[in-house]
Amino acid sequence: MIDLKREIRETSQIELPVKDKDEREGYNIYPSFNIGDSTIKCGYDSLAKSLVGIPVLKIDGYVGVIFEAVKHQLNEAFSNLDIQAQWINVENALKEEKEIDTLVAPFLGGDDPVFGKLSTLDLIDFFDPSKLEALSKTTGKNPIIFYGTGAALVPVEGVNIFVEVSKNEIQYRSRAGAILNLGASKSFHPKKMYKRFYFVDWVVLNKHKNAFKDRIDFMIDGQRSIEITWMTGDNWRKGIQEYVKNPIRVRPWFEPGAWGGHWIEKHIKGLSEDVINYAWSFELIVPENGVIFESSGYLLEFSFDFLMYHAGSKILGDDFETYQYEFPIRFDFLDTFDGGNLSIQCHPQKQYMKEHFGENITQEETYYILDRKNNAQVYLGFQEGVTPSGFQHALEESVRLNKELDILKYVQAFDAKKHGLYLIPPGTIHGSGTDNLVLEISSTPYIYTFKMYDWLRLDLDGKPRPINIERGMDNLVFERSGESVAKELIASPEILEENKNYTLEHLATHSEHLYDVHRYTITTKVNIDTENKTHILSLVEGQKMLIKTSEKSFLFSYAESFIMPAIVGNYTIENLTDMPIKLIKAFIK
Repeated sequence: MIDLKREIRETSQIELPVKDKDEREGYNIYPSFNIGDSTIKCGYDSLAKSLVGIPVLKIDGYVGVIFEAVKHQLNEAFSNLDIQAQWINVENALKEEKEIDTLVAPFLGGDDPVFGKLSTLDLIDFFDPSKLEALSKTTGKNPIIFYGTGAALVPVEGVNIFVEVSKNEIQYRSRAGAILNLGASKSFHPKKMYKRFYFVDWVVLNKHKNAFKDRIDFMIDGQRSIEITWMTGDNWRKGIQEYVKNPIRVRPWFEPGAWGGHWIEKHIKGLSEDVINYAWSFELIVPENGVIFESSGYLLEFSFDFLMYHAGSKILGDDFETYQYEFPIRFDFLDTFDGGNLSIQCHPQKQYMKEHFGENITQEETYYILDRKNNAQVYLGFQEGVTPSGFQHALEESVRLNKELDILKYVQAFDAKKHGLYLIPPGTIHGSGTDNLVLEISSTPYIYTFKMYDWLRLDLDGKPRPINIERGMDNLVFERSGESVAKELIASPEILEENKNYTLEHLATHSEHLYDVHRYTITTKVNIDTENKTHILSLVEGQKMLIKTSEKSFLFSYAESFIMPAIVGNYTIENLTDMPIKLIKAFIK
């Protein structure tokens, strides 16, 4: 018997509601796209009624779905309709766990607590083909239901159901020990599970989703503890094609951290207040964000990846040939208001990233200072004359003796200026100081931070955070030092256009950044053309604005970020306030 009330998630964050009352003003934590009335349904009873008369069902889904709970509730709904189904768990066709462990080991980085290498495996590699074939021979008078991750691989015709679960909920469930990694029989420490999710499970299952996307007959949002929302695959695919003609705002999610601050909790309404701080907003980190469809008030979330798989060329335009299904830019918030300094850190060079981690692009960051107070600073670049050997010795001694390091002997600190853009190409030593709200604009990779000095603090679990001195030394560019840092790594705005309606500035990025940044200061309105390239935008000053495409109009509030797909073409931004507003736009060079 499945205990549906047991604790399956460890977090204070609120689950995505089944229905959205849409009574909020300002920043919306549940942004959604309306796909018309009565398209999204709620509950297992309504789903069961839609499946009556189907002889074979295959219920597939993402890692993190609690399939036994799905089975229990859907079976109960079938029983209410006097239908007795025959359920077959596809886990029975998995290879032996020792064999799976051998398969995934090359991608898990050994004892490294953070880093592995992106898997080259396919989902079928986890299964024994003869066992899958044997499952397909199952017969009976009652409906046959194959269920579990990989159900679509059973070689038999049937109606395909896909159960989606959001990446934040996957992590909350792993912290509660409620779910397993792909092919595992037990849960591990959440950080170990996350590493395997990131480098193996998510990579493997994303390939599966892409191959499987056009055969999905029903899409289920299975992230809630008890209830589901669902829609037909045809309506889901139709909704995607409509969505990409308009601005796309992913559902953001928020996490505490060792250095976290309190700007987010004071300025963004509707979040749980039972947290120590908020360090991050996953504002637009598309490998972990989902998008929400809304119909008659019902909400259904699915991963952003599906947008790329169905309509990547419409989103990226001219850049699709280069990046394919990898959306190349991310926006996120780093909140250190009344918090702590970020670690002194760097990110890998492109070749290092490819050889060690299997990523196609590397982590090319900039810090845009959305807000700051007191004497907030940005750590950036080396002091003149710092040598690799001297810096490495000081870092290693700090770790060995648990001794504070006078970091300003080695790293420069600059006053954080509101609306300033600080450039962090790969290999640059850097970190945000306390009392900043940073809009981090970057290429998409987001976990490849080599912490080299972390102020001797502990993580929220009371344990030291991993320090990566050796990896950092392999990537640092010591020539970014002295007076050249201010000249080369702090953007100097250049006016490109200026009139009574708006001013357009270029905040030039470094030559090693794959993206560039524009800033609009809008008094009335401005017309912009995508020129067949995707734009990523965020309102960085002012309370609200209206965006008009040829399709619809959309209201956006302060600090909200969104994607303008390349296919949109011309769009208009209108200032709805009495004071000028500022808008950041990032785009591929």
